[in-house]
Amino acid sequence: MPKLFGTDGVRGLANQDLSAELVFKLGLAGATFLAREAPFKQPLVLVGRDTRLSGKFLEHALIAGILAAGLDVWRVGILPTPGLAYLVRKEQAAGGVVISASHNPPEYNGIKFFNDRGFKLATQDEEEIERMIEEETTFSKLGSRLGQSYERPDLREAYCQFLTESIGTDLDGLKVALDCGFGATCQLAPAVFTSLSAHVRALNCFPDGSKINVNCGSTNPGGLQAEVISQNLNLGLAYDGDGDRVIAVDEKGEAVDGDEILAMMAFYLKEKGKLKNNKVVATVMSNLGFEKALNENGIKLVRTPVGDRYVLQAMLEEGAVLGGEQSGHIIFLEDTTTGDGLLTSLKLAELLKVKNQPLSELKKKFVKYPQTLKSVRVTKKENWEKNKRLNQEIKKAEESLAGRGRILIRPSGTEPLIRVMIEAESRELAEELTEKLVRVVQEELG
Repeated sequence: MPKLFGTDGVRGLANQDLSAELVFKLGLAGATFLAREAPFKQPLVLVGRDTRLSGKFLEHALIAGILAAGLDVWRVGILPTPGLAYLVRKEQAAGGVVISASHNPPEYNGIKFFNDRGFKLATQDEEEIERMIEEETTFSKLGSRLGQSYERPDLREAYCQFLTESIGTDLDGLKVALDCGFGATCQLAPAVFTSLSAHVRALNCFPDGSKINVNCGSTNPGGLQAEVISQNLNLGLAYDGDGDRVIAVDEKGEAVDGDEILAMMAFYLKEKGKLKNNKVVATVMSNLGFEKALNENGIKLVRTPVGDRYVLQAMLEEGAVLGGEQSGHIIFLEDTTTGDGLLTSLKLAELLKVKNQPLSELKKKFVKYPQTLKSVRVTKKENWEKNKRLNQEIKKAEESLAGRGRILIRPSGTEPLIRVMIEAESRELAEELTEKLVRVVQEELG
C-alpha cells in the first residue's frame, strides 16, 4: 500500500499530518499525473470540499499546486464527493479532487483524487503520485503556462438535476427527515427532496464545519430516530460528512443499515430485470443472513475486503451493477461511479413510493445473524495469521459454530488494532466466542 494514501485518499489532522506543504505537493504531482493519464481531456481539475473549517486553508494549498502544474481549476465549493465525481465526467475534465475526511471528526481532513472517468484512483496510481513527490519528478510551470482558477458554484445545479432525474417518480406524500450532519449535503439534500414534492424536516443542515459528524449524521442517527418517531414520519435519512454514504431510519425509528438497503435494492432491481448477472458485491463485514437471503433467491453475493475501492473493483470484474458496504456506502454503477448517499436515499424513497409499503416491512428481506465486533489494541499486527495458538482457537470456535455462523479476524488498515468479528445464530454464542478470541489476541499480540 502507498505510504501517504490510505484506503480512501490521504487523511490526517489538518495543518499537522496534512500540512499546506504536503497538500501543495499532492496538488502538483496529482495534477501532473492526471494530465498525463488523460491527455485528450481539458487541462482542467475540478475541486470541491466539505464544510470543515480547514477546508479553505487546504483548498488554497491544493489549488496552488494544481496551477503550478499548468492546469486550470474550477472551484465548485461545498459539494458531496459523488457530486464532484459526476461533474468530472460531465465536464470532460482531466480529473477532480475532494477535500474531505468523510465520517471522521472535524479536526481531520483529507484529499481524494478522481480520474477523468470519475473513478477514485487505483492503488498503483496513488503509488505513482507518491513516487513523483518523493523523487521530485514534477516541475512547476512558469509565466503564461501557469493554470488559472475560476469559481464555478453554478455546476452544483447540474448534479441536482442528475439526482432528480435518477428516479422515475415524484415523492409527493412522503414525509422525510434529513440529517445532513453539518456536512456537504446540507444545502443539496433538502433542496432535492423538496423539488420532488416530499415533505422535508431538516436536521443539522447548516454548513457548520466545527460540528461536522459530531453526535449526528450517519454514524450517530439517534437524533434522527427520535425525530422520525415524534413527527410520525415515513423515513429518516442520515448522511456522513462528504455525503457518500447514508443510513436510513424506518417509520418505527429503527436504523436501517447498508446490508438492508442493498437487500431491498437487489430484490427491486431483480424484479425489474435490471440486476445484471444476478450479482451483488459487498464486503466481508456484510451479515451472513444477508448472503443467505440473496442465495435463496438466485442472487450471488461476491465478498471483498473492507473498502469501497475493493467493492468497485469487484463490480467491474464481475459485471455487477449493485454493491456496497454495511456502513451505507452503496454504489449504483449504471448511474454513477462511486458511493452516493443522496442517490441511494432517493432510490430508497422511490421504492417506498412505488411499493406503497412502510420501510419496516420492505426491509424484511433477511433475518440478521447476531454480530459482535471488538477491536483489540496490539503491539504488532503484522503476520498475526501465523500465530499458532490463535489459529488453534479460531479452529475450535469454527467447530463450535458448525457452519451456522462465521468468524472474521482482520487488522485495521490505519491503527494498531486487530478486529474480531463473529456471527452466530444466538448472540450469547457470538459474545462467548468473541470474548475467548479477544483474550487470546490480547495475550499473544497485545
